[in-house]
Amino acid sequence: MRNKNWLLLVLALFLSAVLVACSGGETTEEEPENNDTETPADNGEGNNEEPAEEAPEQVLNLMEASQIPTMDSSHATDAVAFQYLGESMEGLYRLDENASPTPGMAAGEPEVSEDGLTWTIQLRDDAVWSNGTPVTAHDFVFAWRRAVDPDTGSEYGPFMMNGVIANAEKVNNGDVPVEDLGVEATSDTELVITLAKPVPYFYGLLTFGTFLPLNEEFVTAQGDDYALSSDNLIYNGPFLLQDWNPTGENPDEWKLVKNPDYWDAETVTLEELTFVVNKETGTGVNLYETDAVDRASLTAEYVEQYRGTEDFVTLPEPTLFYLKLNQGNEFLANLNIRKALAMSINKQDLVDVILANGSVVSTGAVPQNFSAHPETSEDFRELNGDLIVEDKESAKEFWATGLEELGVDSIELEYLGGDSEVAVEMDAYIKHQLEENLEGLTVNVVSVPFEERIARDEASKYDIQNSGWGPDYLDPNTWLEMWTSTSPYMTMNYNNEEYDSLIAEANNELLTEPVERFENFLEAEQVMMEDAAIVPLYQRSRAYLWRPGVEGVVFNPMGADFSYKWAHIE
Repeated sequence: MRNKNWLLLVLALFLSAVLVACSGGETTEEEPENNDTETPADNGEGNNEEPAEEAPEQVLNLMEASQIPTMDSSHATDAVAFQYLGESMEGLYRLDENASPTPGMAAGEPEVSEDGLTWTIQLRDDAVWSNGTPVTAHDFVFAWRRAVDPDTGSEYGPFMMNGVIANAEKVNNGDVPVEDLGVEATSDTELVITLAKPVPYFYGLLTFGTFLPLNEEFVTAQGDDYALSSDNLIYNGPFLLQDWNPTGENPDEWKLVKNPDYWDAETVTLEELTFVVNKETGTGVNLYETDAVDRASLTAEYVEQYRGTEDFVTLPEPTLFYLKLNQGNEFLANLNIRKALAMSINKQDLVDVILANGSVVSTGAVPQNFSAHPETSEDFRELNGDLIVEDKESAKEFWATGLEELGVDSIELEYLGGDSEVAVEMDAYIKHQLEENLEGLTVNVVSVPFEERIARDEASKYDIQNSGWGPDYLDPNTWLEMWTSTSPYMTMNYNNEEYDSLIAEANNELLTEPVERFENFLEAEQVMMEDAAIVPLYQRSRAYLWRPGVEGVVFNPMGADFSYKWAHIE
């Protein structure tokens, strides 16, 4: 069920002015030179009207915290990749200004069978790729098959489609050919999808990046070079990605330009968005103050300086950050050690002092104001309460018990974190909190770029990792399924049969029983938190300097953070 409070927030953000281009955003008017002694009124040639202001240049200059890890929709797993896929590509549906699915490549709403298993979607006949080739239903069939083909090695393909699209899991396991996947192009403009079971959130899934189309002829022709740079891509979305080459001379700069061949190009007002990678807050603020960029993230030291100004904006969001504890490490396999770690961090100071951007303390695996009980409309987080909270005295007791069970008096753990300024500061704080409270603990922080952290996470090469997750669709399952033992995102070796059973039941027998299904999720979260499988840290809010003047930038609750399709500079 879509949460009404969250939708109101998104709508409010949409209606507010949040950005402006630094070039052309202001006009200056000079008095015309006139060497004659006559005034315009005297010679009859002039008038007293003010000269009209020039329309502002529709260009935004922005910063990104890291490079784009990939532009291959079959391999994208992170918010950065999905941001640029969402701007340059379009699936059957996209999220509109109110966070609801609206037709993209689809010509209208899906036709759903009475049993909820067959979805028939008509495609528009005026959509083309940027190379002029029509977008057809066959492009979706190829892309979805590729996403679950075991030879592709996609993470999100199986994660999003297994148990959802008919035969997806069998295809991914190599038991049946990809042609058996439950998706068929009955013509160039008709796509028929067969589900494995009725899925209450499937409509929302169709807006997600994993379900984007791919042109088979182009992808095949590019071979191993596909999506390695903007020259090896074609697009069907509102914008075209240009000058992106991770191995080129300027890997930290790229831009989006308006796609003139986009089917809804008349709705798109922005002509260009430029991006540069910057990881230093101070540098970003300086660039903003000198009109070089139009948006800058703020850390605690700058929040108080700019709070109350018209440029200061905070955006709450349903994104959680937590510590992943890899139970492949013999020390972290001990429940008491994990509980000691989970209770040793002063999270209130973390959000108030270190972050100071409106983020709030997290005490579970599902965020607040995201999912409501189907009957009572009570928030998930309120119903389950605070499951893991700071309790340093109890943490010391768990620590002592754990050391005794392990037969050691000291433990050394590697902590994998990011290399941005705020990440380094936050990880140093957490290291201090843990070492100060737990005698005999040594935490070695390793700060790496975002792309490397993803690779090490996938390879399970960490003891503790500071990680985050944003929702892929509006359902508690998006937060809880990934902690099952069979999830492709289970890189921390957590395995609880009771937890797996509760999630499996919620996604099978209880799919048509919303109340019982919701209660299964509540119980599953309790089981997971009792295991101290992760250490909840905070639910993110972001503080920015954002130039007033642009309206229509949509802040999404899932998928790409922002949508610029409807943005325009006043």
